[in-house]
Amino acid sequence: MADVKYKRVLLKLSGEALAGDKKVGINDDIVKEITSKIKEISDMGVEVGIVVGGGNFWRGRTSEKMDRVTADHMGMLATLMNALALSDALEQHGAVTRVLSAVECRQMAEPYIKKRAVRHLEKGRIIIFACGTGNPFFSTDTGAALRATEIGADIFLKATMVDGVYDKDPNKYPDAVRYEKITHDEVLSSNLKVMDATAAALCRDNGTKIYVFSMEDPENIVKVIKGENIGTLVE
Repeated sequence: MADVKYKRVLLKLSGEALAGDKKVGINDDIVKEITSKIKEISDMGVEVGIVVGGGNFWRGRTSEKMDRVTADHMGMLATLMNALALSDALEQHGAVTRVLSAVECRQMAEPYIKKRAVRHLEKGRIIIFACGTGNPFFSTDTGAALRATEIGADIFLKATMVDGVYDKDPNKYPDAVRYEKITHDEVLSSNLKVMDATAAALCRDNGTKIYVFSMEDPENIVKVIKGENIGTLVE
């Protein structure tokens, strides 16, 4: 095994990250670049689970009249589309993958079973979790926190468009300060918007570490695995 800091990880990708500058749909070049780095860390001996959002296809209700449960179910289907796209791109790089869905869809994905997921990881397969928790009213961040805890991930890697956790929005305030390390309690008490409160509390209550880093350069996935300090550790 290569010199890596983490043996088993849960990587959370936003749906928007797959769209690139197009903002919607899937950018093949971006997906190819991201999946090449995921395959690289897998080849280093890291067991990789992935949760991907669906915001490049569907985000919330199209109107206030739409039922929230219906809207969330549509969002789950968007994550399944992204999971299938990631699976296909990874397999083009020579990886072995499995898509596991929280909502039964046997023609396209295996049903999520915790022991099955862990077994896939132990065999070196890259697994992609689709459809969040399978329940409405919960974000994909919460789904990722849940899966990270269930599979016993060494760390929950949250890939964002910002290079860590700041004391205030760095896009609005030039004097914003990035934290190198922060506690779960500080994230929640200061409402730092790392992720939604349900996901943050779940990680805190189960001792799941979070590392927040930027996905603007997909090479950062490899850098994090090697232990380079390029983001913020929440523990």
